[in-house]
Amino acid sequence: MIADLLASRIRDVPDYPKPGIVFKDITPLLADPKAFRAMTAEFARFARDIGATKVVGLEARGFILAAPVAVEAEVGFIPVRKAGKLPGAVHAVSYQLEYGSATIEVHQDSFHPGDRVLIVDDVLATGGTAAASIEAIRACGAEPVAVAVLLELTFLSGRARLAQAAPDVPVNTLLTV
Repeated sequence: MIADLLASRIRDVPDYPKPGIVFKDITPLLADPKAFRAMTAEFARFARDIGATKVVGLEARGFILAAPVAVEAEVGFIPVRKAGKLPGAVHAVSYQLEYGSATIEVHQDSFHPGDRVLIVDDVLATGGTAAASIEAIRACGAEPVAVAVLLELTFLSGRARLAQAAPDVPVNTLLTV
């Protein structure tokens, strides 16, 4: 089963980046071509099933996951970056984090009217970055149709935050903790 394969390749790192946090390290999954391919194929199948015309990757680990999904699904890949990393005209969205604020940006010309966008990231935690990316995609005139994540940390209630911010954008998760 794909969930068992993927879960077996995610390493817990206690007390990182600070005491009390258990970091979910996906680098062993990325190093295993069978597991990485299985995850990519599952996300690409989902992208095709929902009629995605673009796949967005959220900085930074989302880039690693989303780019091969876009290639496999035969659609374009669009990076959503931290502020100040993209040249040219961008749509910027600021949002609150539990420890401050952040801003993400996407090129204004990344999408065409009617583009159906799948947002891909490694982890759904509080949902702030995903919600901000939905807002930025809409500002570009495209339609965010789903969020797909490798791992959802249910105790941080990111799904509920996304449901409030964008009730029309479902979340697809391969693993939950």
